[in-house]
Amino acid sequence: MSIVVEHLNHAYNAGAPHEHVALRDISLTIPDGVCAAIIGVTGSGKSTLVQHFNGLLIPTSGRIIIDGLDVTAKTTRPEHLLELRRRVGLLFQFPEAQLFAPTIADDVAFGPRRLRLKDKVVKERVRWALNAVALPTDATFLARSPFALSGGQQRRVALAGVLAMRPLTLVLDEPSAGLDAEARDEIYACLSDLRAHEGITLALVSHDMSEVAHLADMLFALADGELKLSGPPAQVFQKTDKIQACGLLPPPLAQTVALAREHGLPITTASDALLTPARLAPAIVATLGAPGLNGHGKEST
Repeated sequence: MSIVVEHLNHAYNAGAPHEHVALRDISLTIPDGVCAAIIGVTGSGKSTLVQHFNGLLIPTSGRIIIDGLDVTAKTTRPEHLLELRRRVGLLFQFPEAQLFAPTIADDVAFGPRRLRLKDKVVKERVRWALNAVALPTDATFLARSPFALSGGQQRRVALAGVLAMRPLTLVLDEPSAGLDAEARDEIYACLSDLRAHEGITLALVSHDMSEVAHLADMLFALADGELKLSGPPAQVFQKTDKIQACGLLPPPLAQTVALAREHGLPITTASDALLTPARLAPAIVATLGAPGLNGHGKEST
């Protein structure tokens, strides 16, 4: 489900003496089925932007078009917004804080029950969603309290609750914040599987450059409420000066490539390639074995 943003401006307390302009003239497009990362430091406008994607916020000016529906049009009806919020799932930062039900099953089932689905359909959705986040679906696990789980498992239960609504687009605000390395890897694996098997469009808010290099097809870098950079990760991360001007640093792999080039090792990577060890290693090997190099990245004499 595509997301089109046209000249979006958003001000909190618009027109008041203490008005705060959070977004200025943002235009971008997120096509169906891709993972787009919205990056920037705290206060850059990332969270404000993505809350427009399911109608939680309405622009001060500009347009948001979701799957062909202009959610900012005066003719848009409340029922259209309700349908939009079913199609676009939003997982806030630290979503485990929103867990509330006595059992895992009840927590994941909350959304589908509000849709007044039949019990059989609700149970099917609960099991599908838990499978999608690599959690058990046996009766013993379903009857457990979500508060008895680890932090990473709690976050996956919260994600399952959003997935049980069967959204076409999933918006995640800092999905790995506060998690240890193992729990982060579990979340990444879940998101990768959802894209591969369900074709879900992902919009990922992050300030973690390693995270977005691992997951994203497209990057949109914000600073002071303005869109400063956009494009494939490998392409954006080559613009070191502009990334740093946004208060960010390229991920370690991108820095490695830049440092190697500075020292005469002409590593070539596809401009649209994800910066992962599996993709970068062959490029390094090919470069070291290139004619005219002595095997150490230096020209033969």
